[in-house]
Amino acid sequence: MNSKNQLYLEDLSVGQEFISAEHQVDTEQIISFASQFDPQPFHTDPNAAKDSFFKGHVASGWHTASMTMKLVVQSVPFANGIIGLGGEIAWPRPTMPGDILHVRSRITEIKPSKSKPDRALVHVVCFTYNQTGEVLQELTAKLFVFRRDSLSTAVL
Repeated sequence: MNSKNQLYLEDLSVGQEFISAEHQVDTEQIISFASQFDPQPFHTDPNAAKDSFFKGHVASGWHTASMTMKLVVQSVPFANGIIGLGGEIAWPRPTMPGDILHVRSRITEIKPSKSKPDRALVHVVCFTYNQTGEVLQELTAKLFVFRRDSLSTAVL
């Protein structure tokens, strides 16, 4: 990413939105991620998944979160990176093989730090959609964003 395209605190405003590129999910991705990090039959075995709560093969919510993170990092060009301080996550619908994901991120709040004037706490809500516009994940994140004149090596 070109450093002149990176955004600092001074460049941000409440209501500002960012739209990601797309990422297509396939069975191999779902099985690979789940085999390593969430080895449950409805993630690792498409046949066993037919008899599960989901009635079909689905990605782990953590896989959806990981794919969302990739899309957010690529589409929200905060200088010094996406530095998380916590948040809330919900998965109203499962991610399935064949889904094409994209993320719409919106700044909902900006709170400059009173004790460390080189930064602010920025609340961003990120909706992960599939190809039909259904919300698969809602993430409300608390992120650090730095002022332009701050040192890139600032201690958190």
